[in-house]
Amino acid sequence: MANYDGKIITIERFILDHQPDDADGDFTGLMYDIALAAKIISQKINRAGLEDILGRASSTNVHGEDQQKMDVFADDLIFRLCDHTGRLCAMASEEQDEFIPIPDEYAKGEYVLVYDPLDGSSNIDVNVSVGMVFAIFRTVDYEKRGRLEDCLQPGKDIVASGYVLFGSSTMLVYSWGDGVHGFTLDPDLGEFLLSHERMRFPDKPAYYSFNGAYQHEWEQSMRDYVEWLHSDQSPALSGRYIGSFIADFHRNLLKGGIYLYPGEISRPDGKLRLLYEAGPLAYLAENAGGYASNGYQSILDLVPTSLHECTPVIVGNRNLVEMAEKFIQGK
Repeated sequence: MANYDGKIITIERFILDHQPDDADGDFTGLMYDIALAAKIISQKINRAGLEDILGRASSTNVHGEDQQKMDVFADDLIFRLCDHTGRLCAMASEEQDEFIPIPDEYAKGEYVLVYDPLDGSSNIDVNVSVGMVFAIFRTVDYEKRGRLEDCLQPGKDIVASGYVLFGSSTMLVYSWGDGVHGFTLDPDLGEFLLSHERMRFPDKPAYYSFNGAYQHEWEQSMRDYVEWLHSDQSPALSGRYIGSFIADFHRNLLKGGIYLYPGEISRPDGKLRLLYEAGPLAYLAENAGGYASNGYQSILDLVPTSLHECTPVIVGNRNLVEMAEKFIQGK
């Protein structure tokens, strides 16, 4: 572990000094590409009202949701930054129906990139924080060009994951399995600078986060758990809910707490996507001393059977998540 003695550290230097022992220049280059995408998206979001980016595009995504113009822009940008570099064998995006093969005219690499280009994008219209989520896997079979199987890997096989939060400042937070580290974009320099090294959930949690409007759709066990959160037996928590998974997760990572998006009677698998949202953030949570569960087992142990599979998500301080599991499992 390098000792920087309070010096200014760019994300490029940090990645070079801390990349996994078995990583190569392709991993470093891929992380640079993600950081560059974050810078460009940040600039576009900050100028959203001036560049006709606000509002809906004239299309819907695979989930039947209206695509925002920034969704389309961010999705296309990440593809165009990464398709020709020779670092990837395949990509998968929450905005695309099928996995994205690397065009035949370009060399393939050993990594797989899955991503949600812009989580909570409708919040841009009302100037509320949004995020980008990503995870990196290794190809299942390097001899193959790139297949669906390369994308459908469990969270426990993630090489690195992270998110970018576009808020009052732009932050890139990522982990390769050795701690969780945060970098804040200096808009004057155009550089991500190390601002939060080795982030961890505080021992004393502060917040719970869930959309209370849907409680009538939850199983009784989840409603009982929420009652426990409000009781004298639980830690003294305050309710905070932004409606952008990344923003809620980020606040709870810094301040401690728990985020809930359980299944509902009419939608038992919940709404959050296992591959693009739940898995990457579960990986970060565990590397920050937390835990993510579907109520019965670790999110990291779930193997996706389709690109857009959903799962209930409970993530945050380990003791709070494990207590939720006890309520759900009737223990």
